[in-house]
Amino acid sequence: MYILSSKQLAKVDKATIKNKAITSIDLMEHAATLCFQWLHTRLQGQNIKIHVFCGIGNNGGDGLVIARHLFQHGYNVNCYIVNFSDKRTDEFLTNYDRLKEIGEWPTVINNENNFPEISFEDIVVDAIFGNGLTRSPEGFTKKLIQYINSTKVFTLAIDIPSGLFGDKSVTKKDSVLKAGHTLSFQTPKLAFLLPENKEFINTWEIIDIGLDEEYINSLQPKINFTTKSEIIPLYKPKNKWSHKGTFGHSLIIGGSFGKIGAVTLTSKAALKIGSGLVSAYVPKCGYNIIQISVPEAMVEVDDDKILAYYNFKTKATVIGIGTGMGTAEKTALGFEKFIKENKLPLVIDADAINLLAQNKSLLKYLPKNSILTPHPKELERLIGTWKNDYEKLTIAKQFSKDNNVILVIKGTYTIIIDNEFIYFNSTGNPALATAGSGDVLTGIITGLIAQSYEPKQAAIFGVYLHGKTADIAIQETGYETFTASSILEYLPDAILDLFNQEQIKGVENEESKSTT
Repeated sequence: MYILSSKQLAKVDKATIKNKAITSIDLMEHAATLCFQWLHTRLQGQNIKIHVFCGIGNNGGDGLVIARHLFQHGYNVNCYIVNFSDKRTDEFLTNYDRLKEIGEWPTVINNENNFPEISFEDIVVDAIFGNGLTRSPEGFTKKLIQYINSTKVFTLAIDIPSGLFGDKSVTKKDSVLKAGHTLSFQTPKLAFLLPENKEFINTWEIIDIGLDEEYINSLQPKINFTTKSEIIPLYKPKNKWSHKGTFGHSLIIGGSFGKIGAVTLTSKAALKIGSGLVSAYVPKCGYNIIQISVPEAMVEVDDDKILAYYNFKTKATVIGIGTGMGTAEKTALGFEKFIKENKLPLVIDADAINLLAQNKSLLKYLPKNSILTPHPKELERLIGTWKNDYEKLTIAKQFSKDNNVILVIKGTYTIIIDNEFIYFNSTGNPALATAGSGDVLTGIITGLIAQSYEPKQAAIFGVYLHGKTADIAIQETGYETFTASSILEYLPDAILDLFNQEQIKGVENEESKSTT
């Protein structure tokens, strides 16, 4: 699913109106009616006071349509016009007149004295500002947003919470409405997916309002939200004439005294995802542990307690390196030699990323499309600091481009960056915030590359499956009892889920997401 900027969405609106021969007022009526139906389905006529706050632009027009339908269905509704400007859009004026035609006159808010009383048990529909907002709300409008936030009432935002920018960072956080749930039109907004906006976005959902898909595709957007429909085509079916050699040989390099568990999990994950062969290269202290805990894997050893020489003999297809490795001086020296000599595809995690950050001259030796899987702190060591999450994406894209690498930035919405293209993952929840979760992800991605998945495909597919295991497991395990080993346990369910035939209508995002 594409993520469009506010300018791109404006173009799509115009193209839809032209290509589908409909009017802008009809498009607004359709979109806002879907929002009403969402609310009506859940309330079923309950006598709950609903406050609909409308701006004087097209977002306010949406609010007026919603208010009209609520009135016509007998709800206890108060509708307000937030009169922050003398300008009105034509669509707003048309729907203002339609509301008056059924005998309902909205209350005009001109200052703080006009603020209505809102109780905790009420519902607020926020249609003050839309996706095209370019500056922070000011004056009494800002105070109205602060007032609504102070009531802690459930707030349903239409398209985007008022005061939140779709394509840039918030400059005044006290000017943004904190939405309980957001109904967004057609595509997610980039703002929904960035950590700095988490206090304004609780849960959100995409409503398909029928915008021109062909025109959207013609824009060739470079930011994506990866859902099941994008993942299914990536899957490579198994041929019945295949053998273990067909599915590649994953070499997992890592471990140090006290941290052999990390490389154990990575090796298990590479096997579980379908790598034909898996070898682990570890310090001698890890030999018995790997042999006992991962009997399917072959083992080579290095120095007693750390990696120092990297003198493995395995003829691998791909190498996953870094889990549990440590950054001892001998490990760093051996790692430098290994990076300069290696020609095989790499998945680089944990301490291998930290060693690259310490010696960035090694980046030029990485094979093209090597995958780096940092968590935010490791990313900062690698690419430097950033002022906000929007700038972080810009810096990360440039890093990917300059070094011909793919970044997998672990977090609530794990991000895959390949040059100019960005993919936000849709699966996962806080259960993944557990020791070893990232080690398993490294193994999954490594094992997919072993099976001839292209690196970017392996990263996107692996991250999706990794998150999906937690989404499935949470029904049985709860958050607290889910461990990294649970990812391996539920990986078959995540794969099988690709083939179930349920109809997916829209995209819902739960507040509980993943951090690996």
